[in-house]
Amino acid sequence: MKEYKMRRGEHLEERIPDMEATVEEYFGTISATQEYKGSDLHVVESPENPVFERIVVGAVEYSGKKDKLGVEFHERDPTELGPDELEAAGDAVDAKNDFLLEATGRDAKSRRDSMKRTVEDDDDTDF
Repeated sequence: MKEYKMRRGEHLEERIPDMEATVEEYFGTISATQEYKGSDLHVVESPENPVFERIVVGAVEYSGKKDKLGVEFHERDPTELGPDELEAAGDAVDAKNDFLLEATGRDAKSRRDSMKRTVEDDDDTDF
């Protein structure tokens, strides 16, 4: 599970007031929930895009801190995809990036840079 933080001064519930509707708009019908760190996340068992096998997404709540967006994309092996499904791969990437941009206010480069800083900060605390 990857967790994404929002831009400074922004909160997930302000960016996406109706998480359920937004998830269904991007990925398909929510079929279940899954507990993660005390928060119930939405599960899309049969995503509309054939590249995805399963998607888990939602707000991960932390006491005294801003919520983070928890996301886990389970994708099919590209070697198992047919020609029509391979064409959907570009749409899958666009859907992920558009959803994450809407939710976090950060583009792919900003999210990568933030993840790198988090990993570097974690490495510094190991000593």
